[in-house]
Amino acid sequence: MSRRPAIHDAQPSLITSHGADFFGQDRHLLVDVVALAAWVTNAVPYNDRKAVAPLVAAMEGREALAFPAADAAYASEVLLKVSRTRQMKPRTSALARALADAAARAAADGEPWEWQIESATA
Repeated sequence: MSRRPAIHDAQPSLITSHGADFFGQDRHLLVDVVALAAWVTNAVPYNDRKAVAPLVAAMEGREALAFPAADAAYASEVLLKVSRTRQMKPRTSALARALADAAARAAADGEPWEWQIESATA
């Protein structure tokens, strides 16, 4: 039997629209999303990094925002490419795939892809 406590402190989360749950949202730990930003930066050639800069800045930032449908479509393509990286761990790959799917749904609906930050104290 482990002596480690089963209850952990709450951590800030990212809530995205057009998710896979009943309410159309996805919830991801903000720490995991920030760690994924480095993978997104390295997934594109150096000359194309300006195109993914808004996505990377959003992943590293801690404020609510909304991507227009066209930007969500491009973000979906980049995140899908990142999720297929062979060196990535399965949990991080699943996060990239979930974000790519949500962005693709937002782009297909022609709606903005919204991100909200939920603090740990809420």
